[in-house]
Amino acid sequence: MSEDRHPLFIPLILVGGVIFGFGLGFSHMARPEVVLDFLQFEDLGLPFVMFGAAIVSGIAFAVLPRLRDRAPLTGNRYERRLKPFDRNVLIGGAIFGVGWGLSGICPGAAYASLGIGNVTILWALAGMFVGAYLQGYWRS
Repeated sequence: MSEDRHPLFIPLILVGGVIFGFGLGFSHMARPEVVLDFLQFEDLGLPFVMFGAAIVSGIAFAVLPRLRDRAPLTGNRYERRLKPFDRNVLIGGAIFGVGWGLSGICPGAAYASLGIGNVTILWALAGMFVGAYLQGYWRS
């Protein structure tokens, strides 16, 4: 861990992850059936959860830089980090979308799904790790 980070950095990340996982479980977004129903336009609860999270995040990103010039736990300056929209983004997004549609779960929700007792999600998690490893191996 970097010396310039606040001592509560790791514990607060853990608390944030617990809150995120609880929210996914509570809203039933950790269930692949709900995600697959959304992708088939049968259940539109998922966009409401995503838009709610996006609104809260958007407000935080708009307000926090006006209150402080640096992040309290890392000491990093608040700044936009723009990345290019190129061929890799399109290909990666398409691969992600196919995996999302086949498994019915995205990476964050996969861990929450494991937490609610969905043991078969381990296959999807294993696939995510293999895919990430292969991409890293191919890039290097």
